[in-house]
Amino acid sequence: MLRDILKGDDDQIAAVIGAIAEAEPEILVLQGFDYDLQGAALNAFAAAIAKIGPDYPFRFALPPNAGRQTSLDLDGDGKTGGARDAQGYGRFFGDGAMAILSRYPIIAEGVQDYSDLLWRDMPDAMLPATTSGPFPSPEALQIQRLSSHGHWVVPIAVPSLGTITLMTSHATPPVFDGPEDRNGKRNHDEIMFWDHYLQGVFASPATERFILLGNMNLDPDKGDGLKPAILSLLENPKLQDPLFGQPTATFEGVGDLRVDYLLPSSDWRISAFGSVANPIASRHSLIWVDLDR
Repeated sequence: MLRDILKGDDDQIAAVIGAIAEAEPEILVLQGFDYDLQGAALNAFAAAIAKIGPDYPFRFALPPNAGRQTSLDLDGDGKTGGARDAQGYGRFFGDGAMAILSRYPIIAEGVQDYSDLLWRDMPDAMLPATTSGPFPSPEALQIQRLSSHGHWVVPIAVPSLGTITLMTSHATPPVFDGPEDRNGKRNHDEIMFWDHYLQGVFASPATERFILLGNMNLDPDKGDGLKPAILSLLENPKLQDPLFGQPTATFEGVGDLRVDYLLPSSDWRISAFGSVANPIASRHSLIWVDLDR
């Protein structure tokens, strides 16, 4: 990915940059963006965007669970060392992770990172099991993290507004598993994490000027997955849903689904919202909202 960003002739990267330039977000959350320790790819990408669009001097990424290998069989195929035996699916460490680009300072010392929370420590965790017992094994569930990528709470200092707070995650797709529904249950619990967080289960959450956003990989009406998780968020009185009912991604053989969400806290004034779709860039649209006090 870094090679292709630097070469400057990749059609998909150009399409992604074009969508960002069209929307001109002041703060941008990227999902499915490879992580590297020095931030080389994120810095190169920000520089490429700045040539035709917004300048993002403030950049943020944390080591993800994607591709973080374990020594155990986590998917129950009887083998170890595969992409699904990592804490989150990944062919290499950092495969398709998350990042934030911002025009405003990111308050690094205020970040809360819940990426190492064990799945079994999640309240009311829906841990996978078969008639033989915990799936794929009791040992696997002792070390399995909840987040397939990460759960971040990131404060940003915006001069005209004060501190705002981003809450972001990228849930696993609720498919590609067996009757134990491992991925479906994990998807459910990754989303439900935010419900618990807003209730103050893990820490004292922000009470004003926050935005919950990310790829939840779950449509409230169509497709696979356990719907109560996303419905719980969409019905939460602390949140607004400006893009109600709007599909955000198109999947071959499935069609249009709403799997990406941008849910501002109820105290925001929403002045505009929309999406930018470009199938060359991604099967997911860029979704955006303009907020003010």
